[in-house]
Amino acid sequence: MMNSTDPLLGTGGPRSEGTRRAILGAARATFAARGYEQTTIRAVAARAGVDASMVMRYFGSKAGLFTAAVTIDLQVPDLRSVPASGRGELLVRHFVSRWENPVHDDELIALLRTGVTSETVAGQLQTVLGHLVAEPIAALGDDRAAERATLIAAQLLGLALCRYILRFEPLASLPADAVVAAVAPSVQRYLTRAAASS
Repeated sequence: MMNSTDPLLGTGGPRSEGTRRAILGAARATFAARGYEQTTIRAVAARAGVDASMVMRYFGSKAGLFTAAVTIDLQVPDLRSVPASGRGELLVRHFVSRWENPVHDDELIALLRTGVTSETVAGQLQTVLGHLVAEPIAALGDDRAAERATLIAAQLLGLALCRYILRFEPLASLPADAVVAAVAPSVQRYLTRAAASS
Protein backbone atom coordinates (compact mmCIF):
# COMPACT_ATOMS: atom_id res chain seq x y z
CA MET A 1 0.00 0.00 0.00
CA MET A 2 1.24 3.49 -0.76
CA ASN A 3 2.47 5.25 2.34
CA SER A 4 1.70 8.71 3.61
CA THR A 5 4.92 10.16 2.20
CA ASP A 6 4.05 9.27 -1.36
CA PRO A 7 3.66 12.42 -3.48
CA LEU A 8 0.32 11.24 -4.82
CA LEU A 9 -1.13 11.61 -1.33
CA GLY A 10 -0.18 15.24 -0.84
CA THR A 11 2.25 16.87 1.54
CA GLY A 12 2.38 17.33 5.28
CA GLY A 13 3.79 15.65 8.36
CA PRO A 14 2.38 12.79 10.42
CA ARG A 15 0.13 15.12 12.43
CA SER A 16 -1.66 16.16 9.24
CA GLU A 17 -2.62 12.58 8.36
CA GLY A 18 -6.13 12.88 9.79
CA THR A 19 -6.84 16.07 7.88
CA ARG A 20 -5.46 14.61 4.68
CA ARG A 21 -7.61 11.51 5.02
CA ALA A 22 -10.69 13.62 5.72
CA ILE A 23 -10.06 15.66 2.59
CA LEU A 24 -9.55 12.52 0.50
CA GLY A 25 -12.77 10.98 1.84
CA ALA A 26 -14.67 14.16 1.03
CA ALA A 27 -13.08 14.28 -2.42
CA ARG A 28 -14.08 10.73 -3.24
CA ALA A 29 -17.67 11.38 -2.22
CA THR A 30 -17.85 14.68 -4.10
CA PHE A 31 -16.26 13.39 -7.30
CA ALA A 32 -18.62 10.40 -7.22
CA ALA A 33 -21.66 12.64 -6.79
CA ARG A 34 -20.76 15.49 -9.13
CA GLY A 35 -18.17 14.14 -11.54
CA TYR A 36 -14.79 15.71 -12.17
CA GLU A 37 -15.84 18.85 -14.05
CA GLN A 38 -18.56 19.85 -11.57
CA THR A 39 -16.48 19.24 -8.46
CA THR A 40 -14.81 22.27 -6.92
CA ILE A 41 -12.07 22.60 -4.31
CA ARG A 42 -14.49 24.67 -2.20
CA ALA A 43 -17.09 21.91 -2.27
CA VAL A 44 -14.58 19.30 -1.16
CA ALA A 45 -13.24 21.59 1.56
CA ALA A 46 -16.75 22.28 2.87
CA ARG A 47 -17.55 18.57 3.03
CA ALA A 48 -14.26 17.88 4.83
CA GLY A 49 -14.77 20.79 7.24
CA VAL A 50 -11.55 22.57 6.29
CA ASP A 51 -10.56 25.74 4.45
CA ALA A 52 -10.10 25.50 0.67
CA SER A 53 -6.53 26.77 1.04
CA MET A 54 -5.70 23.66 3.07
CA VAL A 55 -6.88 21.41 0.24
CA MET A 56 -4.63 23.31 -2.14
CA ARG A 57 -1.72 23.13 0.29
CA TYR A 58 -1.90 19.35 0.44
CA PHE A 59 -2.78 18.55 -3.16
CA GLY A 60 -1.86 21.56 -5.29
CA SER A 61 -4.76 21.40 -7.75
CA LYS A 62 -8.06 19.71 -8.44
CA ALA A 63 -6.31 17.22 -10.71
CA GLY A 64 -3.82 16.41 -7.97
CA LEU A 65 -6.64 15.97 -5.47
CA PHE A 66 -8.57 13.73 -7.86
CA THR A 67 -5.57 11.52 -8.49
CA ALA A 68 -4.79 11.21 -4.79
CA ALA A 69 -8.43 10.41 -4.01
CA VAL A 70 -8.60 7.58 -6.52
CA THR A 71 -5.14 6.13 -5.91
CA ILE A 72 -4.79 6.27 -2.13
CA ASP A 73 -4.95 2.49 -1.66
CA LEU A 74 -2.98 1.39 -4.70
CA GLN A 75 -0.55 -1.45 -4.18
CA VAL A 76 2.47 -1.86 -6.44
CA PRO A 77 3.02 -5.40 -7.75
CA ASP A 78 6.38 -6.99 -6.95
CA LEU A 79 7.45 -8.77 -10.12
CA ARG A 80 10.51 -10.14 -8.33
CA SER A 81 8.25 -12.33 -6.19
CA VAL A 82 7.56 -14.81 -9.00
CA PRO A 83 9.66 -16.59 -11.66
CA ALA A 84 10.26 -14.61 -14.85
CA SER A 85 7.78 -16.82 -16.73
CA GLY A 86 4.94 -15.81 -14.40
CA ARG A 87 5.41 -12.05 -14.37
CA GLY A 88 2.92 -11.29 -17.14
CA GLU A 89 0.21 -13.23 -15.33
CA LEU A 90 1.03 -11.54 -12.02
CA LEU A 91 0.76 -8.08 -13.56
CA VAL A 92 -2.54 -8.77 -15.32
CA ARG A 93 -4.02 -10.50 -12.29
CA HIS A 94 -3.01 -7.56 -10.09
CA PHE A 95 -5.04 -5.13 -12.20
CA VAL A 96 -8.00 -7.43 -12.93
CA SER A 97 -8.33 -8.38 -9.25
CA ARG A 98 -8.48 -4.73 -8.31
CA TRP A 99 -10.99 -3.90 -11.03
CA GLU A 100 -13.17 -6.82 -9.96
CA ASN A 101 -13.13 -5.81 -6.27
CA PRO A 102 -16.33 -3.87 -5.44
CA VAL A 103 -14.65 -2.27 -2.42
CA HIS A 104 -12.63 -0.02 -4.72
CA ASP A 105 -15.40 0.94 -7.11
CA ASP A 106 -12.79 0.93 -9.01
CA GLU A 107 -10.64 4.03 -8.58
CA LEU A 108 -8.46 3.23 -11.59
CA ILE A 109 -11.55 2.97 -13.77
CA ALA A 110 -12.66 6.40 -12.53
CA LEU A 111 -9.23 7.74 -13.39
CA LEU A 112 -9.45 6.24 -16.88
CA ARG A 113 -12.97 7.61 -17.47
CA THR A 114 -11.86 11.09 -16.53
CA GLY A 115 -8.47 10.91 -18.20
CA VAL A 116 -9.97 10.53 -21.67
CA THR A 117 -11.76 13.87 -21.32
CA SER A 118 -9.25 15.86 -19.28
CA GLU A 119 -5.70 16.48 -20.47
CA THR A 120 -4.64 17.32 -16.93
CA VAL A 121 -5.99 14.09 -15.47
CA ALA A 122 -4.49 12.17 -18.40
CA GLY A 123 -1.11 13.38 -17.21
CA GLN A 124 -1.94 12.19 -13.71
CA LEU A 125 -3.02 8.82 -15.10
CA GLN A 126 0.33 8.50 -16.85
CA THR A 127 2.09 9.14 -13.53
CA VAL A 128 0.00 6.50 -11.77
CA LEU A 129 0.63 3.91 -14.46
CA GLY A 130 4.34 4.68 -14.30
CA HIS A 131 4.18 3.96 -10.59
CA LEU A 132 2.24 0.72 -11.05
CA VAL A 133 3.87 -0.67 -14.19
CA ALA A 134 7.16 1.03 -15.06
CA GLU A 135 8.61 1.05 -11.55
CA PRO A 136 8.13 -2.71 -10.97
CA ILE A 137 9.75 -3.45 -14.33
CA ALA A 138 12.62 -1.08 -13.62
CA ALA A 139 13.10 -2.83 -10.27
CA LEU A 140 14.03 -5.92 -12.28
CA GLY A 141 17.02 -4.02 -13.63
CA ASP A 142 15.44 -3.63 -17.07
CA ASP A 143 16.79 -0.52 -18.79
CA ARG A 144 13.88 -0.69 -21.26
CA ALA A 145 11.30 -0.44 -18.49
CA ALA A 146 9.64 2.71 -19.86
CA GLU A 147 9.15 1.21 -23.32
CA ARG A 148 7.86 -2.08 -22.01
CA ALA A 149 5.57 -0.33 -19.52
CA THR A 150 4.02 1.82 -22.23
CA LEU A 151 3.13 -1.23 -24.32
CA ILE A 152 1.76 -3.06 -21.27
CA ALA A 153 -0.24 -0.01 -20.19
CA ALA A 154 -1.83 0.15 -23.64
CA GLN A 155 -2.86 -3.48 -23.28
CA LEU A 156 -4.25 -3.01 -19.77
CA LEU A 157 -6.06 0.23 -20.52
CA GLY A 158 -7.60 -1.31 -23.62
CA LEU A 159 -8.82 -4.20 -21.49
CA ALA A 160 -10.26 -1.85 -18.86
CA LEU A 161 -11.99 0.29 -21.47
CA CYS A 162 -13.59 -2.63 -23.30
CA ARG A 163 -14.54 -4.73 -20.25
CA TYR A 164 -15.48 -2.20 -17.59
CA ILE A 165 -16.51 0.99 -19.41
CA LEU A 166 -17.79 0.05 -22.88
CA ARG A 167 -18.74 -3.44 -21.63
CA PHE A 168 -18.08 -5.21 -24.91
CA GLU A 169 -19.46 -8.74 -24.98
CA PRO A 170 -18.46 -11.45 -24.51
CA LEU A 171 -15.42 -9.87 -22.82
CA ALA A 172 -17.54 -8.10 -20.18
CA SER A 173 -19.10 -11.39 -19.04
CA LEU A 174 -16.02 -13.61 -19.05
CA PRO A 175 -14.87 -14.88 -15.65
CA ALA A 176 -11.93 -12.92 -14.29
CA ASP A 177 -9.63 -15.95 -14.46
CA ALA A 178 -10.46 -16.38 -18.14
CA VAL A 179 -9.59 -12.72 -18.80
CA VAL A 180 -6.28 -13.09 -17.01
CA ALA A 181 -5.47 -16.26 -18.95
CA ALA A 182 -6.27 -14.58 -22.27
CA VAL A 183 -4.36 -11.33 -21.69
CA ALA A 184 -1.36 -12.54 -19.66
CA PRO A 185 0.55 -14.05 -22.60
CA SER A 186 0.54 -10.71 -24.43
CA VAL A 187 1.83 -8.88 -21.36
CA GLN A 188 4.44 -11.61 -20.82
CA ARG A 189 5.63 -11.08 -24.40
CA TYR A 190 6.03 -7.35 -23.78
CA LEU A 191 8.12 -8.14 -20.70
CA THR A 192 10.48 -10.48 -22.55
CA ARG A 193 10.59 -9.41 -26.21
CA ALA A 194 13.53 -7.60 -27.72
CA ALA A 195 13.06 -3.88 -27.40
CA ALA A 196 11.51 -2.18 -30.43
CA SER A 197 13.74 0.86 -30.06
CA SER A 198 17.01 -1.08 -30.26
